[in-house]
Amino acid sequence: MNFDLSHEKLFTYLLILCSIIISFGGVVRTHKTTYRACAVGRLNMAAAAAVVFRRNLFPLKLGQKACALHSSCALRDADPLPQASFFPPNDATMLPPGSFSDKVAFVTGGGTGLGRAMTQGLSQLGATCVIASRKLEVLQKTAEEITAQTGNKVFPVACDVRDPAAVAQCLDQMEKLTGLPDVVINNAAGNFVSPSEKLSPNGWKTIVDIVLNGTAFVTLELGKRLIRQDKGASFLAITTIYAESGSGFVVPSASAKAGVEALYKSLAAEWGRYGLRFNIIQPGPIRTKGAFSRLDPTGAFEKSMIGRIPVGRLGTPNEIKNLALYMSSHYATWMSGAVVRLDGGEYVSMAGEFNDLRKVSKQQWDLIEAMIRQTKGS
Repeated sequence: MNFDLSHEKLFTYLLILCSIIISFGGVVRTHKTTYRACAVGRLNMAAAAAVVFRRNLFPLKLGQKACALHSSCALRDADPLPQASFFPPNDATMLPPGSFSDKVAFVTGGGTGLGRAMTQGLSQLGATCVIASRKLEVLQKTAEEITAQTGNKVFPVACDVRDPAAVAQCLDQMEKLTGLPDVVINNAAGNFVSPSEKLSPNGWKTIVDIVLNGTAFVTLELGKRLIRQDKGASFLAITTIYAESGSGFVVPSASAKAGVEALYKSLAAEWGRYGLRFNIIQPGPIRTKGAFSRLDPTGAFEKSMIGRIPVGRLGTPNEIKNLALYMSSHYATWMSGAVVRLDGGEYVSMAGEFNDLRKVSKQQWDLIEAMIRQTKGS
């Protein structure tokens, strides 16, 4: 591999690198050293950049606090960033009343978090809902509360999605209660963070069984029953933005969610002829008790998440709810095989190689521009 590193280009690259490192939290002493060097000339500037690079990066040891490299360390108590005031969440239900009248909805993981929010929205718009998970007592409480709020019946049914026999029994019970569903939302999930070198076979199997196998067991069994009865339906899976990119430290979840997306896109192509459509939502970080208690027990990573989301805040369950309601409704009947990312811009913010330049201050940009204008040649 050949690199074109002329003196002028090397100087420019080092200048930008220097500014990035400074903006990531370099100390005042480093700023002064750098600015003095800039006044001397290009060679000294390159040397100063190397000094900044060495001082700011290499001294960090494993376990040492790395605030010098992360602007999010300046955040306190996970407060939204200033720009979040331009993007306030709207908790109102988007679709008109009655959008799901005379419809039956089946939601896995419907007792808490996003599942509960989506169930509440479906019920509010007229659907009869069946919610399923392993914890029947949680389901019963949620079902009673939503039924009291909306006046539409919500049925709790215990189901371990990892067990095909339990899934079949759950669906038998649902058919007796409501008939087959018009809307299916696969939301059951599990996750934990771990270095992959410490990941046990049981840890891998637990997550893959819930996320991928559980979704497959529910989807395939329900799909077969719907096809036999010549009944159409909308299927929706809730995955994550790293299903597309992959992610370290949550390898079982990333792998399983990617499998779910492949499953749904495949079935969208194959089972459309039976009146079945399949879509996917990739949420960014949403503040729910279930997710954050396992993935971020100290709250430290929440600050980092907000720092890299361009709209400056976390998402809310109601925002996912509104998107899910639309994608599952008769307003979206031409949507199938779609993957919709709802993350406040987090994915593209992390993907762009130069996006961290947003941490460079106006004064530092002025300095860069002035030095580049003094550079002659290409």
